[in-house]
Amino acid sequence: QVQLVESGGGLVQAGGSLRLSCAASGRTFSGWNIAWFRQAPGKEREFVGSIPWSAGSTYYADSVKGRFTISRDNAKNTVYLQMNRLKPEDTAVYYCAATASAVVELSRLYNYWGQGTQVTVSS
Repeated sequence: QVQLVESGGGLVQAGGSLRLSCAASGRTFSGWNIAWFRQAPGKEREFVGSIPWSAGSTYYADSVKGRFTISRDNAKNTVYLQMNRLKPEDTAVYYCAATASAVVELSRLYNYWGQGTQVTVSS
């Protein structure tokens, strides 16, 4: 059974930092892309960024570029989202997801999703 389990969400003041984790299990994701999406109340799910499970470059949405960093630890089967200089508009449920597609921004192309973790940034 494939599982993606997010953790690390919480409440933080604007300007602060959080690190989210996405622990993967149940299959090998070699050759896949792992992404972070977020969804704020009343809004559509939004691509945040992605990283290849194996070698390759990260890719970020313009709204988080320079503030968020995605990394991976293959030995721990975990992908991280380091979020710095957080803003109130970053408040959302954050999801990690896995796709075999090279088109990483389209949520409909993702095969596996985690349950999400809430991030709330107070002003």
